[in-house]
Amino acid sequence: MSSFEELIAFERQTQALGQIAGRLGWDQETMMPRGAAPQRGEEMAAIEAVLHARRSDPRVAEWLDTAQAPDETGAAQLREIRRAYERAVKVPGDLASQIARVTSEAQGKWAQARADEDVAAFLPVLSEVVALKRQEGQALAAGGNLYDAMVADYEQGTTSSEIAEIFDAMRPGLVDLRARVLEKPTPAGLSGTFDENTQMKLARKVAKTFGYDMSHGRVDKAVHPFSSGSGLDVRITTRTNPLDPFNCIYSTIHEVGHGAYEQNIDRVHLLTSLGRGVSMGVHESQSRIYENQIGRSRAFTGWLFKEMTEAFGDVGVSSPEEFYKAVNRVENGYIRTEADELQYNLHIMLRFDLERALMLGDLEVQDLESAWNDRFLADFGYAVDKPSNGCLQDVHWSVGLFGYFPTYSLGNVYAGCLHEALRRDIADLDAQLSEGNTSGATEWLRENLQQFGGLREPQETIAHAAGSAPTHAPLMHYLEAKFSEIYDL
Repeated sequence: MSSFEELIAFERQTQALGQIAGRLGWDQETMMPRGAAPQRGEEMAAIEAVLHARRSDPRVAEWLDTAQAPDETGAAQLREIRRAYERAVKVPGDLASQIARVTSEAQGKWAQARADEDVAAFLPVLSEVVALKRQEGQALAAGGNLYDAMVADYEQGTTSSEIAEIFDAMRPGLVDLRARVLEKPTPAGLSGTFDENTQMKLARKVAKTFGYDMSHGRVDKAVHPFSSGSGLDVRITTRTNPLDPFNCIYSTIHEVGHGAYEQNIDRVHLLTSLGRGVSMGVHESQSRIYENQIGRSRAFTGWLFKEMTEAFGDVGVSSPEEFYKAVNRVENGYIRTEADELQYNLHIMLRFDLERALMLGDLEVQDLESAWNDRFLADFGYAVDKPSNGCLQDVHWSVGLFGYFPTYSLGNVYAGCLHEALRRDIADLDAQLSEGNTSGATEWLRENLQQFGGLREPQETIAHAAGSAPTHAPLMHYLEAKFSEIYDL
């Protein structure tokens, strides 16, 4: 075997072990009894130690030094393996294992603290997580900006200063549009009680409508909706609320966007370094365009209105147009995952600034709740009423995902670019969506973006699909046009 072949065979086993770790994470969120958390922490730490040892194995460096890529795909594989190796050797193995153990335990303590509305119970373990992640960031940054090193874990090629520049450009327009919209009467929402089993049944039907392959996936319930896996085993979760079926339906569509991306990657990349979404921002572009530009469009909601009235009977609105406006209501709220398109990015900007301050030492964990509450009041104009609606609402920090939050808004920016190109290429898109036919849109995304997995870098991936380098302008134009029309601005 050549050096390249030996390296790829070794990497395939590493990727398989990573998928096993992912299944443990999925189980922890869906099926695992809460009392098993300490043991699961040890299990996760053990497999992380094995993964870290493989990723930092000296043989990887030797193979990389001599491997000759046979083609473009091989060159991309070497690029990604080299990136993972260079990251792994910077982080001591005992630190990687410690992070895996502590974050596994912290996840369970976060869930309990959230249920109990008890921030104080969560802060000690969060302090441990933050301290460990600062150590990791310092190791990765090698004298540079440690938060940039964390962002690079999720969106390689983008710095925190570049993200801040995008956010600074978007914020005034978002604040202005939000203010103008909130001056207008709020459209009627749904009313009634919606059976949760019926919600899950409809959610699975909608998932199939968007092309999610249930023979290689499943839809379950979890506290926090997420997707897990790649290739032939891609699982998603959603949640139900008897008073708000949109929570279930649109969480499902969102996660289907993630899941479909993974399912649609060319099978030649299965269990390789290219067999997954190229970055979290690009991943989020898929979930966002599925959920928002497609799922919340006037055309698609016309079809969804018929499906929901068949499933539930009277839903509280009597026409497709009223239903469309109910789907796209802009109103005050605390929860990021329930925020409308217009306000969502403001929630991300808050988290971006706070977590960057936490990592850089400008904010300490004991001051997080007050910093969150002060910033929320300043940005949204009303006070946080309870911790589960404030700093305890997201799982991310408990599991050490610092640098992840800004990729949500980058995903929205990318989705705006893709949507502009999608409409340019498919003239009858609305006619298709009005019949519940998403195949034109989803096939366009598969052909132009999803099938390539990690072949290209994030910015290049979007530019290849959209036809030009990504910019926030298409998203801002889309939001202005959509909400100006709905609210008669």
